Amino acid sequence: MSVDGIFNTTIATLGKSIDLRARNQNLISSNVANAETPNYVPKTLVFEDELRGALKGGSKGTPAMTNARHLPLKGASNRLQSVTGRVIETPSKSPGKDGNAVEIENEMSKMAENQIMYNASVQILSKKFEGLKIALREGK
Repeated sequence: MSVDGIFNTTIATLGKSIDLRARNQNLISSNVANAETPNYVPKTLVFEDELRGALKGGSKGTPAMTNARHLPLKGASNRLQSVTGRVIETPSKSPGKDGNAVEIENEMSKMAENQIMYNASVQILSKKFEGLKIALREGK
């Protein structure tokens, strides 16, 4: 049985989304922490289009199995493994006199949105695993 058969594309997508949102949260937190640092330019992780592309069938290639004990991946789960996102600079339109380009209100808004999406992904993933657990219990 392939990995896609046990852990469907939804589970793989949610797992990847959680990972990427955690990385993005770290970048946003760094932006907030550097709100007073001269010449600091805020950064964010852009990954939604790449994730969408992996789900539709586009991919950057097949990840190599680096260990014989790794499970072979097929289908969308395989493509999702290659999604890493891209860190881009997101400066404000009007940097301060010290060159700092962080708008704290904008960063807090991004942080709240990212946290909501992270929490939603965790809750949905939890429900999926709960469903698998029920199916396993009933299949005894």
